[in-house]
Amino acid sequence: MQLILSALNHALLITGFVAIIMLVIEYLNVVSQGAWQERLSRHLFGQYLLATFLGVTPGCLGAFAVVTMYTHRRMTLGSVVAAMIATSGDESFVMFAMIPKTAILLHALLFVIGLIAGFLTDRLAGAQLTRFLSCSEDFTLHQQDYCRCFAVDQFAAQWKKCSAARGTLTFSLLAFLVLVAAGQIGPEHWNWVRTTLLLTSCAGLFIVVTVPEHFLEEHLWKHVIRQHVPRVFLWTAGALLLMELITKQWQIGDVIQNNNWVVLILAAMVGLIPESGPHLIFVTLSAQNLVPLSTLLTSSIVQDGHGMLPMLAHSRRAFFLIKFIALGVGLVVGLALMALGY
Repeated sequence: MQLILSALNHALLITGFVAIIMLVIEYLNVVSQGAWQERLSRHLFGQYLLATFLGVTPGCLGAFAVVTMYTHRRMTLGSVVAAMIATSGDESFVMFAMIPKTAILLHALLFVIGLIAGFLTDRLAGAQLTRFLSCSEDFTLHQQDYCRCFAVDQFAAQWKKCSAARGTLTFSLLAFLVLVAAGQIGPEHWNWVRTTLLLTSCAGLFIVVTVPEHFLEEHLWKHVIRQHVPRVFLWTAGALLLMELITKQWQIGDVIQNNNWVVLILAAMVGLIPESGPHLIFVTLSAQNLVPLSTLLTSSIVQDGHGMLPMLAHSRRAFFLIKFIALGVGLVVGLALMALGY
């Protein structure tokens, strides 16, 4: 029972932090107009830079944007490869919550590897393959409606007719904030982790309290809370419980550490699954110091959350080609890094 409660407590902390950061990113994504993306996509190096940046950004939005631009010939095949190698999907949030120092180093490596792999892909594949695998329609950017995300004249009216979504999110964030401040969730003593959690919670609370109803319903409630949060919590709780059993009950940590080469190849194979979640097993193994950086990096290179799912609807040939390239890059980089002792 203690193992279950410990796993649930950590899962609640991680999921709360992930959800809040997702709220902030969704907020910034809607507030920004995106004109710079249009300018950068006209230049090849700009495409690699933009795709890798969007890919390394935590969450699925950046990967979705790259796939959309690729299918309408605004980006090359190499740009998609760069983005998918750089991205870790929702697992990025979890890594920054569990192993922040490792996460920073890992994402920096993913950014560099993504840029190089994207450039080499286009050099070897050429523009003809991109035209063959992408559709013939051009990409039309529609002007986004300007979002008055903090309108003083609408604030009182929004709360007089407070929706269930706004009330639920506000209460949940307040409860999370109080529990963190009291030390019931997260660190028991004041440190930078608790301070960060409180500051991000306040930012998330400000967003939920002030944004207009349409933004809250469509972007925060339907997208972040209903689509992402349950999956993150269930996968995180399951992975943490599994790691508790592995390290404390089954005591097979030594078996994993003595078979690092096998575990690395397994991580690459699991990374082929186009879904957020399975990668969390290797994140938690890394947090327990049971696998080296090379294994976590291999898993991160090959897996792309569910960023590639839209590609399945567009072109299965492109999907499998990109996954094959990511698998090759992940194995080469990971095995080389492990051979060097990392």
